[in-house]
Amino acid sequence: MRTRAHTLAVVTMAVVLAACGSEDPPAGEATGETADDPAADAGDTPSGEEAGEETGEAAGEAGGDEAAGGEGDVAVASTELGDVLVDADGMTLYLFTNDQDGQSVCEDDCAVAWPPLLVEDTPTAGAGVDPSLLGTTERSDGTTQVTYADWPLYTWASDQAPGDVTGQGVGGVWFVVDPQGEAIEDEVGAAAGDDGY
Repeated sequence: MRTRAHTLAVVTMAVVLAACGSEDPPAGEATGETADDPAADAGDTPSGEEAGEETGEAAGEAGGDEAAGGEGDVAVASTELGDVLVDADGMTLYLFTNDQDGQSVCEDDCAVAWPPLLVEDTPTAGAGVDPSLLGTTERSDGTTQVTYADWPLYTWASDQAPGDVTGQGVGGVWFVVDPQGEAIEDEVGAAAGDDGY
C-alpha cells in the first residue's frame, strides 16, 4: 500500500512538472517580446535588420500611433503632431530656426539641452525618409552632425520616451521636422518666452 501511494505521488509530481514546463515560452519568444517593449528596446541591442524594425515599432507604440519608420539613423514615426523625423532610438528630432546655411549655432549649454544628432560616417535613411535630403555638417568641435534639408538635427533632453514632442515650439525657435524637411509649427508643448536652455 505504501509503495503504491509512493508511486502515485511520483507519477503525479512528474505530470505537474511536465505541465509547468510546457507553459514557459521558448527562449527566442521571450527575447522577441522583450525587444518589442519600447523601454526594453532602449537598453537592448537586437542584431541585424530586426533592430531597425523594432526601433520604428517602438517609436510608434510610445507615441500612441503606428510608426511609419524603419531602420536608419533617421526614420519617420507618427506622433500627435503627425509624421515626424526620429533618430534610431525613436526619439523625436528637431530643427533650430537660428541655424543658417546648414551650420549649427547651438553649442555649450544649448547643445546639452538639445543634443545634436551625430554620426561617424554617412547617415542612413529609414522608411519614409528622403535620402536626398540627408546630409551632414561639421560642428565647431569637429564632430559630424546629421542634417535634413540643410537643417542640423537635434533631440531634446526633456523628451523621456519615443513619441514625446515636449520640445515643440520651445522659445518659438525649436520645431519637429516633417518627412519633407519642413518645420511643423503647431504649438503643442510650446514654452513661450523660454529659450530652451
